[in-house]
Amino acid sequence: MLAMLCKELGPPEKLVLEETASPKIRKKHVRITVHACGLNFPDTLIIQGLYQAKPPLPFAPGSEVSGIVSEVGEGVDSIKVGDRVLAMTLCGGLAEEVVVPAAAVVAIPESMDFDTAAGFILTYGTAYYALKQRAQLAKDETLLVLGAAGGVGLAAVELGKAMGAKVIAAASTSEKLAICQQHGADHLINYSEQDLRETVKKLTAHRGVDVVYDPVGGDLFDQASRLMDWNGRYLVIGFASGRIPELPANLPLVKGYSLMGVFWGNFVAREPEASIQNTVELLQWYEKGTINPLISEVFPLIETKEAMYRLINREAKGKIVVRIEG
Repeated sequence: MLAMLCKELGPPEKLVLEETASPKIRKKHVRITVHACGLNFPDTLIIQGLYQAKPPLPFAPGSEVSGIVSEVGEGVDSIKVGDRVLAMTLCGGLAEEVVVPAAAVVAIPESMDFDTAAGFILTYGTAYYALKQRAQLAKDETLLVLGAAGGVGLAAVELGKAMGAKVIAAASTSEKLAICQQHGADHLINYSEQDLRETVKKLTAHRGVDVVYDPVGGDLFDQASRLMDWNGRYLVIGFASGRIPELPANLPLVKGYSLMGVFWGNFVAREPEASIQNTVELLQWYEKGTINPLISEVFPLIETKEAMYRLINREAKGKIVVRIEG
């Protein structure tokens, strides 16, 4: 099979496209003929050895795939050959075939195309877990989303609105903010041109926000961590800025707010029943049109490196997908 391989840790230009052996089927696993692979910021870290998970070399990056089941292993009853599915895997997605645990595979509705399916579960799964299980976001609360036009950010904008919150979307350009507005944001902040702290204070009558959803970290964390209301919840999603910030402990003490880590992968592993229920609800919302995933760019497998640099340079809007089929 053809795969985009990481044979040496480093930036995307070290990836190589070549033929490699198809993975062997295993007990309680299924083989998927991959149609598309969604790219995510952790994919750019794992190829550099900068992510907490470190698969042995060589490996194909890509943790989010869609396609058709071509083979099922021993002990698999809920999935059959020919099923249209999406799946999560630590790596291996940027290849023509992938073998994944049956528990990580979800059937997709006929109304969902493969590109959308490939960019769906990680972003919406992360955002929903963050807002539902971690923050327990309530109707009429105020949610500030940083990096709001990226994949996980835009998902949080849509889900926050669906859950009845007032959503403040913060992003770096007017073009990105226009997308956030189209997806339901109530207020927009261009933090390249506006002072984040002062603008949020004005929007909340100096009260602050109930929940911050932060996939960026760095300087934005330093500012937003001072914008919390009493009993607020600050959600740490990731560090797309490249800097892991530090929090002065007096801030949550004085404001009585909580700092909450959001690691969706651990949630899926530790609380599988709750994770499955989240996925069911998300797919129901998709079929009703409550959420509308944005796939902004689709690249062929050979252009994976260019696609990854879109993420590294924070140029992505919504999700970027690599199409494997054809």
